[in-house]
Amino acid sequence: MPALVRTDIIGRIDWIGTVADRQAALASAPVAEMALTFAGPQGEDHGGLTRPSCSRVTSQYPKGTEIRNTRQLCVMAAEELAQIAATIGVETFDPRWAGANLVVAGIPDFSHLPPSSRLQSETTGATITVDMLNHPCHLPAPVIDVDAPGQGRAFKAAAKGLRGVTAWVEREGIFRPGDAIRLHVPEQRAWRGASGMVAGT
Repeated sequence: MPALVRTDIIGRIDWIGTVADRQAALASAPVAEMALTFAGPQGEDHGGLTRPSCSRVTSQYPKGTEIRNTRQLCVMAAEELAQIAATIGVETFDPRWAGANLVVAGIPDFSHLPPSSRLQSETTGATITVDMLNHPCHLPAPVIDVDAPGQGRAFKAAAKGLRGVTAWVEREGIFRPGDAIRLHVPEQRAWRGASGMVAGT
């Protein structure tokens, strides 16, 4: 029995980009296509089979601990980018500003897709697995301010719950703008253990 449900929800890849050197600049640069390997997108500085742990997982590992890299890609939704743009007061939100790798359109409530959902190209079969919600931070602010002076400081609050997801490559292949991308979700009920969560999470 399949553990993943092939849904009828098909989105579209609207934009593709890579961050060549995140120490030099957070902004991603658009590319014509993305070659996906098990180590992540070619040319992407967030790639690699492993990575040093960061502030996102300090509850689990001391900072700098080598861990499996499930943050190979930053994937955002066109509809949510439009919401962020309206909130911070710009006509359109350039995905480069947030270091996005993919912008997908047509998948509702995108940032809150269940972890372990798959996004699979209907053309090439290339597949990425959703890790989790990508929490916004202050780093895009100065990048935004270059093109929209004074608007960057509003990003972190405006992008809460809309920052997209992090993801990793499950099946190698090619992504191209315009490709149809189908959503597959884990077949399981919603978790009922929220009462045991730590206060404030």
